Amino acid sequence: MQNTGKKTISRSFLTGLLIIVLIGFIASIGFSWMLQTRLSNENAAELLRINIKDVKLDILDASDKNLLELAHEVADSLDNGLSTSPERLAELMKQYDVSEIDLVNADGIIVGCTNPEFVGFDMKSGEQSAEFMALADGRTKEVVQNYQPISYDASISRKYGGVAIDGGFLQVGYDAARFQKDVDRAMVGLTHNWHVGRGGFVLISDRDRTIVSDPFRNEGKNLEITGLRIDTDTMPEDQIFQQTVYDIPCSCLYGFSEGYLIVSVIPENEIVMQRDTSVTLSSALMIMIFIALFVMIYLLVRKLVVRNINRVNDSLSRITEGNLDEVVDVRSNTEFSSLSDDINATVSTLKQYIAAAASRIDEELAFAKNIQQSALPSVFPPYPDRKDFSLYASMDTAKEVGGDFYDFYLLDENRLGFLIADVSGKGIPSAMFMMTGKTLIHDYAERGDAPSDVFRNANVMLCQGNDAEMFITAWMGFLETETGLVRFVNAGHNPPVLIRGGKAEFIQQRANVMLAAAEGVRYREQTLQMEPGDFLYLYTDGVTEATDNTEELYDNDRLLAVLSRDYGTGAEACEAMCRAVKEDIDRFVGDAPQFDDITMLCLYYAGKNNEQNDG
Repeated sequence: MQNTGKKTISRSFLTGLLIIVLIGFIASIGFSWMLQTRLSNENAAELLRINIKDVKLDILDASDKNLLELAHEVADSLDNGLSTSPERLAELMKQYDVSEIDLVNADGIIVGCTNPEFVGFDMKSGEQSAEFMALADGRTKEVVQNYQPISYDASISRKYGGVAIDGGFLQVGYDAARFQKDVDRAMVGLTHNWHVGRGGFVLISDRDRTIVSDPFRNEGKNLEITGLRIDTDTMPEDQIFQQTVYDIPCSCLYGFSEGYLIVSVIPENEIVMQRDTSVTLSSALMIMIFIALFVMIYLLVRKLVVRNINRVNDSLSRITEGNLDEVVDVRSNTEFSSLSDDINATVSTLKQYIAAAASRIDEELAFAKNIQQSALPSVFPPYPDRKDFSLYASMDTAKEVGGDFYDFYLLDENRLGFLIADVSGKGIPSAMFMMTGKTLIHDYAERGDAPSDVFRNANVMLCQGNDAEMFITAWMGFLETETGLVRFVNAGHNPPVLIRGGKAEFIQQRANVMLAAAEGVRYREQTLQMEPGDFLYLYTDGVTEATDNTEELYDNDRLLAVLSRDYGTGAEACEAMCRAVKEDIDRFVGDAPQFDDITMLCLYYAGKNNEQNDG
């Protein structure tokens, strides 16, 4: 009877344990299912929004480019500069199919116009027209505005672009008809190779729901052929909706740009694939854990060794917490004696492996660090014979090797290329991707590519075989040492800081897509005019996002305050500025660990034929 009772108790215990584990298993699977479903839907929505935003930017960029090209053609056709006759301006307006041509002198006064009423108008007096004064004072050579109602008559919408000419600038404007024609040309075929995720795509139609761009080549047909039914009166613009597109259930999002309907589409099976995979793996893992726990507990209860197992577990816990000097000494019977000896022997062997592996890893990391550091310019000043500019750069990695990098090189006697970049992630993978990116950018720059082409070509190569889905944020500029003009491209990187007259300010710029983030990206080149005595400070987000023990960020204001101090001029000032920023960061973070690489590059422009010693 006593033995039967013990068996009954054991069976009841195991039955209860089985029920509890099954309930936990079902609850965990349900929670994982709901969580992964929510995450998948949120990720899909963000992906759809990003693609609609990118299409809008491409349309706007194409329109800006067309108008500026048109303005340059008109400027080249002027027969007498600012003194071109009204008759000639009227001929050019008709020839180039534009609505308005204005000739403006350096003081901002319209001296020639296809509309005589505008002659004598002061461009500085209007909010819209004043934007073009940047052409008159030499801050830029091109200005273009968005298509918008004009200030003196809100019923008329027009797009203006201007280019600098001798003695002032030329402004060209065109109205809805010409603007629509340019937008149509830009959008045809725009989304043929546009991918949303793996199997998604983007559609564009006009106001009449006629398809303008479609990867399935249905241009000219009504949008209904795709299966899309969009009621803009009842369906919010920024809200996900589900419809069957080309016989495939999809999640969709729509938006408008310049009067055109843009629809971003991604298949439902792609959205749920990640969720299903995660839940399946979780289920398999839980099943294995359940079986292992059930068998182990059953054996322990049957053999009545709970006390000794607890003693062994106590020792194992200390070992897994890192105390490899712990010795298991449970010897109540032969089995536990053998178990204790085996565990102790395993720990001893493990200590030897850990020591050997640690030594090997330290040697390999030191070797990798030396390789990485040797790949970056480290001799300063790098061009001691040059008096027209100076520079200094530094990199402090968060680990033995980092993902940040900087570089600079003379492209010819009068052009200096320089850049700073940050690879996603940390450690060896980032360092390897960093070396690849640095080499590609360097090669394309030295062969004579423009900054935008350097990034476009490098992006093509970096996207190939990028299974780890890493990316690089980068900022690259070409300094024309004779004029101080910097032609630059920003691939999702932090805006540099311009220090002029002791005042530090962030450069206003438009950021492009990060390198290796998407295929087929076109990078837009921008310009910055440096004056003699200016500093240009480049950095990675390890500077502004350094945190102290309270998780407070170092932030932009602290950086600008340090950069606004007086460091003198030349190479010594560049180095002093970078060291001052690093010292200020160290004081701010205190004993908090460095979690990201801190990389800086400072460029000082002295000007052409400057005889000042730059140190």
